[in-house]
Amino acid sequence: MPKIAFIGAGSFGFTRALVRDILTFPALADSTIALMDIDDERLEFSRKAVEKIIAAGNYPAKVIATKDRAEALKGADGVVCTILQGGVNVWRHDIEIPKKYGVDINVGDTRGPSGIFRFLRTVPVMLDICRDIERYCPDAIFLNYTNPMAMLCRAMQGATNVKVTGLCHSVQGTAKMLARWIGAPMEEITYTCAGINHQAFYLEYKWNGKDAYPLIREAVKRPEIYNEEIVRNEMFLHLGYYVTESSGHNSEYNPWFRKRPDLIEKYCTHGTGWNPGEYAYILKEYLKREDTWKDETRKYLEEETVDLARGEEYASYIFNAVFGDNTMYEFNGNVRNFGLIDNLPEGCCVEVPVIASKQGIRPLHVGPLPDHLAILVNISARCEELAVQGALTGDKELIYQAIYFDPLTSAVLSLAEIRKMVDEMFEANRDWLPQFNK
Repeated sequence: MPKIAFIGAGSFGFTRALVRDILTFPALADSTIALMDIDDERLEFSRKAVEKIIAAGNYPAKVIATKDRAEALKGADGVVCTILQGGVNVWRHDIEIPKKYGVDINVGDTRGPSGIFRFLRTVPVMLDICRDIERYCPDAIFLNYTNPMAMLCRAMQGATNVKVTGLCHSVQGTAKMLARWIGAPMEEITYTCAGINHQAFYLEYKWNGKDAYPLIREAVKRPEIYNEEIVRNEMFLHLGYYVTESSGHNSEYNPWFRKRPDLIEKYCTHGTGWNPGEYAYILKEYLKREDTWKDETRKYLEEETVDLARGEEYASYIFNAVFGDNTMYEFNGNVRNFGLIDNLPEGCCVEVPVIASKQGIRPLHVGPLPDHLAILVNISARCEELAVQGALTGDKELIYQAIYFDPLTSAVLSLAEIRKMVDEMFEANRDWLPQFNK
């Protein structure tokens, strides 16, 4: 009877979707689902949702809900993490302070100044979770969905012995989007994708074994396709390979699209998928959710029918491969770069193909990225390495240095201006950064 713990189970939509997926596997149908969150109300909503799924599927599973992390983790075979450290009213500083200095950030949860400060707030609690896993379920597979993915995974993989990998839906989501653009059934598509989280590229993308990139190039010429993902399509037309994460995110990760108002209007306002151009998306949408999530949750709980169809997120398939029926499964995961991508920094966190089986998780060697892609990805990977080392040692200078070289920030600001901006971000986050308050 497997036990699967959800840390941050109050992430209602995500928790219910992953539980639904897990219970569709016969070998996992009798699992104990342990829900843990620090918010009583969110935790209770998630418990009710899981009970509804169990009843609808007539599964022999059971659910426990607790605010005690140790209770949730004891004896767990698998752990899923979906926490947010600090609410939107803390997160908003990550967007608003850079904006004041002219660094126009759209999403801000992955890298750059906003992603780094989100990481600095989150890494202490993530390391605490890992220490509890080492204590209460040392053999568990830990699947992280919390952003910023690469920096958090790199810190946990470097500072603990937990079997952790990070998961993002952008690889399979973009692969499906490209298949739609060329009219291909997804089951006939194969690909090799590698890089770092949100900056991984399809090194191969094939339809029935034949290179499909010529078809994608033709598709992107159609205005309705080009306008669907303007930033990513511009990158593809100039770089020759398609990147995994959305235009809204990728507009932040390079110096080409957000350094001037005219470029933001041309590339980022109409085709990023985030209603952007306006940095306030993050505030408008996420603050709105603070007011609407209870109504949306109650609506789900009141509905008579439950969709029990398995989704496409990796987590359930990985758990089934490792401690379910042991059906081998390949996915793209975030792991340390020990001989996986030849021209990225040794030991940094990369996103590469990984095999899950009863032996655990085993990443696959990819080889080098094309040189021009390696230039772009190396900058982000090395900035992330600086940020991780700064977080683990409490060295503020390493945080300044990580942001000095961020592509978008350095395209807009001088070194002195960057330092001033970072000082202001440190001050706004003072209560969340105990590692720098010594």
